[in-house]
Amino acid sequence: MTTTEAVRVPLPTPFGTFDVRAFEQPSGYVYIALVVGDVADGTDVLTRVHSECLTGDALGSLRCDCGVQLRLSLRIIAAEGRGVFIYATNHEGRGIGLVNKLRAYVAQDAGADTVDANHALGLPVDARNYDEAAAVLEALGVPSIRLLTNNPAKVRGLRAAGVDVRHVVPIPTAPHHRNAEYLATKANRMDHVRPAGEPVVAPADGVVDVLGLLGTAGSDEDRPTVVLKYAQSLDGRIATASGDSQWISDEPERQVAHALRAACDGVLVGVGTVLHDDPQLTVRMVPGASPTRVVLDSTLRLPPDALVLRDDASTIVLTTDASPSGRRADLRRNGVTVEVVPDCDGRVDLAAALARLRTLGIELLLVEGGAEVITGLLRAGLVDRIIVSVAPLIIGTGTSAVGDLGVDRVADGIRLTNRTVVPVGDDVLLAWDVAR
Repeated sequence: MTTTEAVRVPLPTPFGTFDVRAFEQPSGYVYIALVVGDVADGTDVLTRVHSECLTGDALGSLRCDCGVQLRLSLRIIAAEGRGVFIYATNHEGRGIGLVNKLRAYVAQDAGADTVDANHALGLPVDARNYDEAAAVLEALGVPSIRLLTNNPAKVRGLRAAGVDVRHVVPIPTAPHHRNAEYLATKANRMDHVRPAGEPVVAPADGVVDVLGLLGTAGSDEDRPTVVLKYAQSLDGRIATASGDSQWISDEPERQVAHALRAACDGVLVGVGTVLHDDPQLTVRMVPGASPTRVVLDSTLRLPPDALVLRDDASTIVLTTDASPSGRRADLRRNGVTVEVVPDCDGRVDLAAALARLRTLGIELLLVEGGAEVITGLLRAGLVDRIIVSVAPLIIGTGTSAVGDLGVDRVADGIRLTNRTVVPVGDDVLLAWDVAR
């Protein structure tokens, strides 16, 4: 197959500077090769052949893991110092095209999995051809590759096109609750490597699948499913008497905490947590998508330089009429979503806040603190699941995660069910559904 190099230019990216080479194909498509290092006549060149996915790569869709794979692959190749990333522009929807992919989404929303959805449209499960990708590798002078993929069909397709695939390097990504069934179908029906690794076990190592910890608890349609997550010492403290809370849990447990964020639509804290800890609330310790950050702040005490306002993830601030209108306008001009909801005794009304988040598309919400928010949600009966990390640490006097719930009798306490226990390093993760 004849492929023609049309242009070559350096491209600086957040992962490093790549030598971008565009190849015009006989089909009319243009393939882009992002090259780092000297790959000509190089053997076993680390290579990613990435199938175009407009919804995942450019729009951040959480129905698939394509965007996460794209960014992770670029980072891995840049770190290697020599490699090739090929963007296959005629591979949208595994080769069926953008419109048909969206039609398949409609079928999936009606209950079909990704395989049956294609069949229902009279389309093949995978219509991709790898001849043009092979032609690009030949033009680059690459004789053999180590292929970054979880897909055995891609390996077979490239080999059939004449590419010498010497080794396969899986791409681990943290699952999201919205793509969990899609990833499971690819593993169970298409023989893909399980991208999310194994369900979390002790000790955590690499990417872990935390969906089992999140459970299957549902909620009414008027609010998200709410999962409380906090780390505490063995004697039940989330901070010392002076307020220090870093770090109660060890790094393996914090890695699981980041995977939990990656699986959820949103992560919520009160403004007190922001003022005290200045958390980023992003996904950094696993390859996954950062959730929408949500801050409860009735009077907008949020500092303008708070890390949760940085543009590495989206942010929603839920406030009340008591907040200054000028401050709301400033936040909105800086790309922060500000929603005014009713108050309750001078604080953000929690039920109203959750209802607003549901209208904004938040279906699964992880709540990480602080104690006032955790206590308020429990008192209001707005919690579906609790995940507590217990560290092998005794603090003594300090801050408890849960305050007064107005419980006078043991029989009136909040009952939990469907226990999950997972040791992670020296910590222990405990999870339950809240009994209804």
